[in-house]
Amino acid sequence: MKLFYQLESSLLKASILSKYVAPHPSYSELQMAVDKGWDRGADTLVVCCAAAVGLLGRETEEKQYVVIFRCLERCSRQLESLRRNEIVALKRLKIEKEREGFPITALREINMLLKAGKHENIVNVREILIGSNADKIYLAMEFVEHDMKNLMDTMHKRGKRFSFGEQKTLMRQLLSGLKHLHDNWILHRDLKTSNLLFSHKGILKIADFGLAREYGDPLRPYTAVVVTLWYRAPELLLGQKMYSTPIDLWSVGCIMGEFVLLKPLFPGNGELDEINKIFTELGTPSDAIWEGYSELPGPKLMKLGNYPYNQLRKKFPASLMNESGFKLLNRFLTYDPNRRITAEEALNDRWFTEDPKPTPPEMFPTFPAKSEQHRAPPPNAALANKKTEIINPERAKLLADLKVRPDQVTSGSFSLKFDKTRF
Repeated sequence: MKLFYQLESSLLKASILSKYVAPHPSYSELQMAVDKGWDRGADTLVVCCAAAVGLLGRETEEKQYVVIFRCLERCSRQLESLRRNEIVALKRLKIEKEREGFPITALREINMLLKAGKHENIVNVREILIGSNADKIYLAMEFVEHDMKNLMDTMHKRGKRFSFGEQKTLMRQLLSGLKHLHDNWILHRDLKTSNLLFSHKGILKIADFGLAREYGDPLRPYTAVVVTLWYRAPELLLGQKMYSTPIDLWSVGCIMGEFVLLKPLFPGNGELDEINKIFTELGTPSDAIWEGYSELPGPKLMKLGNYPYNQLRKKFPASLMNESGFKLLNRFLTYDPNRRITAEEALNDRWFTEDPKPTPPEMFPTFPAKSEQHRAPPPNAALANKKTEIINPERAKLLADLKVRPDQVTSGSFSLKFDKTRF
């Protein structure tokens, strides 16, 4: 028998409010529980024991195509020893109803996730819940604490940066996951920092396959309106419809720059502004450096400026990026897609082997997850709430002579609490 539990998520534990019983993991049963949960308010969510998925938190993120929930996986007895009480993410696909058959957009994403298979640097799907009428589809995926965009925004506000070794580790993991996708004939088509997840164990994972597609040889035309604008390759911005893996590598270059600067490299306000921002930094291309450039639709239709060649080094002085790192960045941001570096070539670049070496993932600092940050006390909250002790002048002078802080005194008889000695 399969059980569906409706939970009060605000309790942050499995408090059963009502129970639904079905002989199979029925979509209609799950949907009934979901609908009843939502009728009770935003904090009431649902767990399906049959699918080993339980919801314990509010929605963690709202995106254009999906809604993602933070969940607690409550496993069946057969899997209990392997995956007991594991946190997962439940992703509800936002889909348009098809006149007939299964929604093609959802089918593509599910197909790409299954085709990608298991890889340490690609988010893993545990369960797929699909209804008979297929108007709502749920993917149960491993829960990863951060997305890189929010993490870097937090670091930027605190005046922190990734070390050179940490940048190399992040890039190596990103390229490793991307190489796996390309080896399996998958274009991601939406690589950006908000689609990269980062765990407390220092592992980066590629996520969100809503725009991913298979590609083949020979190439066939696709839509050029893919990839979030700030990470979109120039060939797409200029109307190229025959494209392949190089569009993902351009996005990787934008992400590499963002790992260093902690802000987007080309933050355009529209397609024309975006391409001009790229030209401003890298120079206006020509057929000499990009074969076939003048034959693209864009140069004939857009009003493009003339800019000198490659001013990008001004954004990346030696204090932020050494020479070999800058050369690798330029190979990602090469105009001609046929000359752009591949994921495999990039993984073999000397930048990864020279000092400083990549930081081991387990040596990365940990950060509170976005969903947990509201629980953390404000800085120095304990000190702010502590009453100020009034010390008489003679006592204060004696403490100063002894080089003892007032907070180290545990009683009026000068029993002192000394800081732990560090050797």
